[in-house]
Amino acid sequence: MSSSVAVYRNVYTEDRFKQTYGSEEKTGGGAGLGRRLAERCRCSRRAWLHLLGERVPILTWLPRYRLKKWILGDTIAGLTVGILHIPQGMAFALLTSVAPIFGLYTSFFPVVLYMMFGTGRHVSTGTFAVVSLMTGSVVEQLVPTPLEPNSSISEAADFEAQRIGVASAVALLSGIIMLCMFALQLGFLSTYLSEPIVKAFTSAAAFHVTVSQLQSMLGLRLPHHTGTFSLFKTLASVMENLPHTNMAELLISLACLAILVPVKEINTRYRSRLRTPIPVEILTVIIATGVAYASSLDSAYGIQIVGHIPAGFPSPRMPALHTFPDIAGDTVAITFVGYAVSVSLAMIYADKHSYSIHPNQELLAHGISNTVSSLFTCFPSSATLATTNILETAGGFTQLSGLFTSLVVLIVLLLIGPLFYFLPKAVLACINVTSLRQMFLQFQDLPDLWRISRIDFMVWVVTWLSVVVLNVDLGLAIGVVFSMMTVICRTQTAGCSVLGRASNTEIYRPMENHSKCYEVPGVKILTYNGPIYYGNRSFFREEMSRLLGLTPERIRALEKAQKAAEKRERETTVSTVERGVANTSFSSENEFLKSETSESGIQAVLIDCSSVIFVDVAGARLFIQMCIECQKVGVRIYLAHCNESVLKILTSSGLMNYVNPQHIFVTVHDAVVHIQQQKEKPPETTTTVWV
Repeated sequence: MSSSVAVYRNVYTEDRFKQTYGSEEKTGGGAGLGRRLAERCRCSRRAWLHLLGERVPILTWLPRYRLKKWILGDTIAGLTVGILHIPQGMAFALLTSVAPIFGLYTSFFPVVLYMMFGTGRHVSTGTFAVVSLMTGSVVEQLVPTPLEPNSSISEAADFEAQRIGVASAVALLSGIIMLCMFALQLGFLSTYLSEPIVKAFTSAAAFHVTVSQLQSMLGLRLPHHTGTFSLFKTLASVMENLPHTNMAELLISLACLAILVPVKEINTRYRSRLRTPIPVEILTVIIATGVAYASSLDSAYGIQIVGHIPAGFPSPRMPALHTFPDIAGDTVAITFVGYAVSVSLAMIYADKHSYSIHPNQELLAHGISNTVSSLFTCFPSSATLATTNILETAGGFTQLSGLFTSLVVLIVLLLIGPLFYFLPKAVLACINVTSLRQMFLQFQDLPDLWRISRIDFMVWVVTWLSVVVLNVDLGLAIGVVFSMMTVICRTQTAGCSVLGRASNTEIYRPMENHSKCYEVPGVKILTYNGPIYYGNRSFFREEMSRLLGLTPERIRALEKAQKAAEKRERETTVSTVERGVANTSFSSENEFLKSETSESGIQAVLIDCSSVIFVDVAGARLFIQMCIECQKVGVRIYLAHCNESVLKILTSSGLMNYVNPQHIFVTVHDAVVHIQQQKEKPPETTTTVWV
């Protein structure tokens, strides 16, 4: 059964609606501002505790912790992720071009700090492949890898110190940038890295990671290539040196891949049946270390091993601060990528488990994590895709799981670390490659993306190609710029339509899509689906002129006709006064409109501003110019559905000098009813809307 709606009310202009339903305007703005500032600066004990709880979330959620319900899940999830952190931390340290021990440090300190300051309950922080790769590119530029091994232990130690000094300087500067962004409340900037950009970027970066690990998997000692076309340069170098492949390391790599790939597939397919994923990475590390030790593979076959891993905590050390000018540009990109990935992951799992995260607080959490960790020889950290997914799948409930994760890494640092001396680097390279499975699978999103939005599909493809062909930093910048250009182009070419009315309703829809709607006689109703600003004012003017038929030539012709009519009116008035007869046949505005606009039949133009989200000064001046041109040809201008900000800018720009305030209406139908009744009734009569 169909239902109907009947409404009977007065016609509302904006002024009349504000008088009836608007709130009283506040006076004494200066005093109000001073009072608000005083209230903000006043700090009570309750307000201070609330602020402390917001800035240090552990003080809020820990007292409310449900011990019996959550402790088991957090313990199992934390221990599982901690076990995974050990091989991945050492493996991603190779991507950063530093010793594996620094990957373990980066898997410990950021985890503890995020547990205290972060708002994501299911976020696992630590080493992340893409961030490590970008950091490693910076390290390689400033401290290149020598083609020949260092001649002495002291030289090797000094070389490693230089490298971790640069990597920790990147972490420190990244943390400072995040803290500055937090102070300025710039958490919203992460939105400029849209989902297609992030997915394309991480997928393309996965190719860079894979190619960079080929030399370790093949046992080749090759120079690291950085800058544009680095992926192809590395591939060419690997292909050129294939005859020098170390067969022992190749066999180790093949064996590791044969174990890691199937077991990871089992973990993925039977995720719902497995209480915790099979810790294949740490098992592979343990077995490979035992085999290498028992067989003396390093001395017998010349394979590359991890080497000495010191036990205990690192002593605080200042990063290489003198490198700040050289690393600033790359660090900005690393900061945005790390933060965008972290916030995206946090939001995904927050939506899934019905809680909220605070982007600005995430800036503070990751800023503190990177800043403090950098003082303990850590490289940049962020949330990680694989461990976050495992943390949630293993049954984690809160940030307390980070405590158990850090305990596992702490035990390794204090006791077990030196036992990994004989671990082959080829094993870590295989762990790096197999950890990128999720990133490679993001190609599966392309068909759906093509079906839903061709523009987002193009953003994905352009970003992916730019990152793969050029390099990680430049490709990301091109992706962001291209994405923003698509937004600008869409606002510049927003559609302008003629609206028609559905019979016996107050509903108005574009005529091109609704053939049964009809135009209101004598009224041209136009709508523009976008902002009106300096970038699209020319397009807006062209579209409006095309739909109204007000070309410059036609305006000049009608203006001449108007002047001729006025001249005839004066001559007729003079001649009739001399005869003693008054003739006012040309004094009526309606008569003039009939005589001069009969060709087009347009007596009024009504602009629906409901889709105009903002107007700048250039757009407001264009409005005024159009009003002047319409007045020249005897066409009245009406506005409807203006939001407060648009109406304020138009009023401040002087539009009311050319448009009667009584010609600005709350809805399109109000304006149409008013125009129609003006033809039939005197202006003083109160008009009503009947639908």
